[in-house]
Amino acid sequence: MTQRQPGKPKKLDVTASSRELYGSELRFKREQAGLSLEELGARLFVAKTHVSNLEVGRRRIQPDMAVQLDEILGTDGFFVRNLEAGRATPFREHFADVAELETLALAIREWEPLLVPGLLQTPAYTRAVIRGYDPLVSDGVVRNRLAARLARAEIFNNPDRPLYWAVVDEAAIRRAAGGPFIMAEQLRHLATMIRTNRIILQVLPFGVGAHAGMEGALKLMTFQDDTPMAYLQGLETGSLVDDPATVKRCSLTYDLLGAAALSPEASLTLIEAVAEEYEHGPQVQPDGADLA
Repeated sequence: MTQRQPGKPKKLDVTASSRELYGSELRFKREQAGLSLEELGARLFVAKTHVSNLEVGRRRIQPDMAVQLDEILGTDGFFVRNLEAGRATPFREHFADVAELETLALAIREWEPLLVPGLLQTPAYTRAVIRGYDPLVSDGVVRNRLAARLARAEIFNNPDRPLYWAVVDEAAIRRAAGGPFIMAEQLRHLATMIRTNRIILQVLPFGVGAHAGMEGALKLMTFQDDTPMAYLQGLETGSLVDDPATVKRCSLTYDLLGAAALSPEASLTLIEAVAEEYEHGPQVQPDGADLA
């Protein structure tokens, strides 16, 4: 049996439960140091709920915070050494923290200029988008990305939160991702979410012309015990911002888009009308077997 060399502590395995194990160790070390959630949060300059979410594995720990924890708790580099385990996630790195924050948000407001927002996508639509974006990716990767995206939509199982309000460009419902069969299903799903009073959705029509959201997609999130945040997304990149001035400007952008968009009632009428166009046009089943 191979003996572990002294001076090289064993690292936690990166598994589906590694973050929970990492968080449990944080709670143990915090209690061992005689610190409450509030006291540790104050030293880290975060709310006690942030520390609590770290301890149960709901939030990923940031690298600079791992350094602080080792210093505050005297843990001989444990949290830095096992940072990979503490940040394990099924999501792409640039989006992982956003996916976690969605589960904690009281309200999510989203502007999407090209696609149906990820939280509202059907499996078939998601597969079509993934394939359009990366046609050479393996079926296994497609399945993993699809599973991660569908897992995000579980936030809608909570009847109380988040308040979800989206503004989408008309291009999002007119571009036939996957073909008319898939788009009809996708738009009917949106209509159902609207009619069951689970989301608010507005469509920004082509006739508006130039508008405030032409620089790209935007997501705004507010929380019970944390500062509001904005997420700005680009090609394989994303920026999660909590700077008050930037978030304020992003909020203004969203408000301008909402003011220019169709009303929720008129948007629903348009969505259902376009769904009918897809349903009554040439109905071609999508190629290939279901990957789910």
